[in-house]
Amino acid sequence: MVTMDTLLLSRIQFGANISFHILFPTITIALGWVLLFFKLRFNATRDRKWAEAYMFWVKVFALTFALGVVSGITMSFQFGTNWPGFMETVGNVAGPLLAYEVLTAFFLEAVFLGIMLFGASRVPGWLHTLATGLVAFGTTMSAFWILVLNSWMHTPQGYELRDGIVHATDWWAIIFNPSMPYRLGHMLLASGLTVAFLLAGISALRLLMNDRSASVRSTFRVGVILGAVLIPVQILMGDMHGLNTLEHQPQKVAAMEGNWETQGHVPLLLFALPDEAARTNHFEIGIPSLASIILKHDPAGIVPGLNDFVTAEGEVMHPPVAPVFWSFRIMVGVGMLMLLASWTGAFLLWRRGVDAMPRLYLYGMSGLAFSGWIATLAGWYTTEIGRQPWLVQGVLSTKAAVADVPAPMVLTTLLVYLAVYAGLILAYMGVITYMARKAARGEPLPKDERVKGGEAMAVPAE
Repeated sequence: MVTMDTLLLSRIQFGANISFHILFPTITIALGWVLLFFKLRFNATRDRKWAEAYMFWVKVFALTFALGVVSGITMSFQFGTNWPGFMETVGNVAGPLLAYEVLTAFFLEAVFLGIMLFGASRVPGWLHTLATGLVAFGTTMSAFWILVLNSWMHTPQGYELRDGIVHATDWWAIIFNPSMPYRLGHMLLASGLTVAFLLAGISALRLLMNDRSASVRSTFRVGVILGAVLIPVQILMGDMHGLNTLEHQPQKVAAMEGNWETQGHVPLLLFALPDEAARTNHFEIGIPSLASIILKHDPAGIVPGLNDFVTAEGEVMHPPVAPVFWSFRIMVGVGMLMLLASWTGAFLLWRRGVDAMPRLYLYGMSGLAFSGWIATLAGWYTTEIGRQPWLVQGVLSTKAAVADVPAPMVLTTLLVYLAVYAGLILAYMGVITYMARKAARGEPLPKDERVKGGEAMAVPAE
């Protein structure tokens, strides 16, 4: 008999695995394109600063890619060990989509990654540029197929049920399901912002170490400007994604807003303590009617309430409110901080330039180097917890898919995973910081920062 303890522990374990895994693709997706930008700038200008930037950040890419692959393999095992009902029920859809991801993306990355990492001075410049572009394209295609599957789990269509098993009837409808464009756009922009602040943050750290090389100044400028450009686009995409979610998963939006009764003039709650047992909020602080304005573009717009998603028998068919409510606010709060930090940086770059950046701002940006991770995880929790109690919306419940294994066994593996993941995250952040310190202590660039000769990125290895 599957107990609630087993179900809860299995959910926490898979959540821990995917939380750890998502950190690394969030960086590699956009960092691949940034590396291609560095490479193209070098090809066009022959300016060594772009080669220096490439050679530093390609090491970060390699480390991040390796951890992403390893954590992804571990996560995939759990489909069989913890969630056999998932593939048993929807494997006819999930299996091909995961196979497409491997065939069109992972193989592409694996074939050209070696050239990208080790071929800078060993292959013609055009081939190295091509390899960098194909790896970047591969990471994006990998995200595409994974998000197709994830989006289908939220807004399934193009299928039929036969004896309780999902069978595909329209692959076009499955791939381009109603939430896929918004979810894909939101994730790609989140990756871009994560990388923008990582670039700016690590470069700010090197500037604080008195590393005033041209490559660091240029990378800092790229990070700040990229963040300043992407954050308003992400805010717009988030609004569009929210409206799509309101249409297809109104119970999730109700949890995000902490709204219990279907009504108009719903306030945007800045703070509240949702009480699911009492079906109310405590200590509310909000802006009157703003949630109705955002979601319905009308102060009197009717916003669905959580009480509409409780059956006559008392079964709750909406997600747990507090985690969704708070994770959404953390995501938005970090996004607002990113907006303030990047636009302030862009203004300071325009008025002062990199060399006159206030040290206080550099300290702030170095502290925000991994802020994209916080926003991404908060957004991911909002999305995935907000789907409960469904694993596939309206098709497969979470409790119907979990494996019948003893709770102590799940708890033991969960604790091992948490210990290993905590160590790896600390090690990852420590290695990147070490790389920044090592690069900052390196010899300064020669006065002539022009690379002469052929197309190879002839930058000496450290």
